[in-house]
Amino acid sequence: EVKGPETLDDLIAQRTADLVDYQNAAYAERYTSLVERVRAAERERAKGCSGLTEAVARYYYKLLAYKDEYEVARLYTDPKFTAALEHQFTGDYRLEFHLAPPSLARRDRHSGKPRKRRFGQWILHVFRLLEYLRGLRDTPFDPFGYSADRRLARQLLRAYEARVDELLGKLSPENHALVVEIASIPEGVRGYGHVRDAHAETAREKEAELLQALRVGHAPPEAA
Repeated sequence: EVKGPETLDDLIAQRTADLVDYQNAAYAERYTSLVERVRAAERERAKGCSGLTEAVARYYYKLLAYKDEYEVARLYTDPKFTAALEHQFTGDYRLEFHLAPPSLARRDRHSGKPRKRRFGQWILHVFRLLEYLRGLRDTPFDPFGYSADRRLARQLLRAYEARVDELLGKLSPENHALVVEIASIPEGVRGYGHVRDAHAETAREKEAELLQALRVGHAPPEAA
């Protein structure tokens, strides 16, 4: 059984280590820099309150660690994945992967949704190459960087960073709970493709309502 982090410091340390593996140390520093800034502001401007630093630690990480093509490749080439297979299966076995990569997936003619394709064990060679090339992520040389999914991921990330700056500027003991709720908005953004688009739109609508309440200085009706 894998235990989760026991304290906020454990949570931050675990997420930081994950982001080093996901991209590099500089990417992880981007995470810790914002989280520690939030922690300092929460201590100074909302004394006796807690929850905001944890919310940002969780949901900023979620946006930073979006499961793109490089991350899927890294996870499938991780020795832990191979070890888990060898623990579960014995003898001669073959692997098949059912994936819907944005650049290759065909769409169902009735629903318009991407259809998963079956790939043989040979795809592991492609995964190893992609894992090696993950340093291209979000650079002009990233071949996947212009897909709709990746553009949305970058938009959500930049918007969240800007939103946290605004929240810290308005933070007080009186609005702390509302600020935590706004900082937790990414919790509802899940899935890929059209599913993620729909969740992102719902999240934007909820965020706009909560931000309006924050800016005028009172709680929204459902939180009153």
